[in-house]
Amino acid sequence: MTNESAVTTVVDGRAFLECPRWRDGRLWVSDLYAHEVLSIGSGDDARVELSIDDQPSGLGWLPDGRMLIVSMVDGKILVRENADDPASAAVHADVSALATGKLNDMTVDEQGHAFISTFGFEFRSRSYVESAVLIHVAPDGTAEVAANDLLFPNGSVILGMPDDEVRTFVVAESMGNRLTAFDLDQAGKLTGRRVWAAFGPEVPRSSVRDAMAASQVAPDGICLGDDGTIWVADALHQRVIRVAEGGEILDEKRFGTGVFACAVGGANGDVLYGCAAPSSSEHQRRDTRDASLLAVSI
Repeated sequence: MTNESAVTTVVDGRAFLECPRWRDGRLWVSDLYAHEVLSIGSGDDARVELSIDDQPSGLGWLPDGRMLIVSMVDGKILVRENADDPASAAVHADVSALATGKLNDMTVDEQGHAFISTFGFEFRSRSYVESAVLIHVAPDGTAEVAANDLLFPNGSVILGMPDDEVRTFVVAESMGNRLTAFDLDQAGKLTGRRVWAAFGPEVPRSSVRDAMAASQVAPDGICLGDDGTIWVADALHQRVIRVAEGGEILDEKRFGTGVFACAVGGANGDVLYGCAAPSSSEHQRRDTRDASLLAVSI
């Protein structure tokens, strides 16, 4: 494993950044407690792409280029209808009746199938770790539960080529000490559930604090690496690790602060971005502006 590259600050003075995505030569990211979706180009070229009343989280794009945004608390998936208007959000799907707790991260495939993770419980240190669902929203906005009994499902990725009949969908279980995989077909159905990478034995569900104390890795946001690997933001250890199927850690980048989501981007695809903050606690972050977007060469 290597960790030789220097960490640089791309943007600072933010509330809490989540769900970074590289698209069209820019890094797109949600700031939960500022209620904004940002895109960041070279240098300090940061602009507000969308403002909403709720907390934005997961991001993705429909085949026609319209952006989808998770609205965490009210349980809706929004669509930006007008790229020139930062207030132009309509409802693509209302999944509040299916959700277990708040909505979380989201992955959207090339056909417009969206997969949204949910909390499962109110996230506090003494909370019992209750299971949560993963929700599938079809391109036309119809929604269903795609998988259940997940332990705080979070970031997700899709392995394989867009025209493959079956690909592999992988979701991080932040309270499960593992990444979990499914077979994903062209209709957006998930089957064949299995563990893709286990970082240790099962952890207790008696409380978030107990689960975290027993976890070797707390997989939060994730993104694709090379050769079928996955970069994993480890919410426990101020690092992002590159993991192979089975759980072997091949690389590690340390950030010196909490890092909760990651994305690979840059003009040459050789930059690893990390959404960083002193902690992920809502009551600590909501009224502060000490979160940042960091970057390191890979």
